[in-house]
Amino acid sequence: MPNTQDALIARAVLRDIRHTPQKARRVVDLVRGMRADEALNVLKFAPQAAGSDVYTLLNSAIANAKQQNPAIRDASELWVVEALVDEGRTMKRFRPRAQGRGFRILKRSSHISVTVSDSKVTSKSLSRTSTKAQTRNPKRSEKSPLAAPVAAVPTPAAKGASN
Repeated sequence: MPNTQDALIARAVLRDIRHTPQKARRVVDLVRGMRADEALNVLKFAPQAAGSDVYTLLNSAIANAKQQNPAIRDASELWVVEALVDEGRTMKRFRPRAQGRGFRILKRSSHISVTVSDSKVTSKSLSRTSTKAQTRNPKRSEKSPLAAPVAAVPTPAAKGASN
C-alpha cells in the first residue's frame, strides 16, 4: 500500500447544489476510483443533469492539485480517490390540492465533494479520524471505561433447545 503521508491530496467541494442526493450519487459513482482524465471524459458525456456540475467540480479539484504541486502536468497523473454526496438543505413548499388541502413538496439539495490524489489510495486511508472515535455515544466506544462487555442472555428458543 502506498504511503499516504507524502501523497498529494487536493479537494473541491460544491455546496447546496439543486440536485437530489440520490440522483447526484448515480453520477459520482461512475467516476469514483478512475483516473481523473478518464473521469472527465465520462462526465462530459453523462446524460444526467448533475454530470455537468460534477465535471466542473472535478476540474476545480484538478486545478487545486496543480496549484499545490506545479510538477503535475495534466489530469492523467491524478486519481479520483474519494467522491461523496451528502444531503443538503431541503426546502419545503406546498402545492394546493382539492378541497382546500395542501400537499408538501420537498425540494432537496446536496453537497458534493471530490478528492484527487497522485497515487491510487483508498478513501479509508484518507479519513481523518477512525470510525471508532467518531461515535457520540461513550458506551459504544471501545476505549471508553463505560463500555463493559454485555453478557449473553439466552433466548427462550435457546432454552428449549438445550433441554
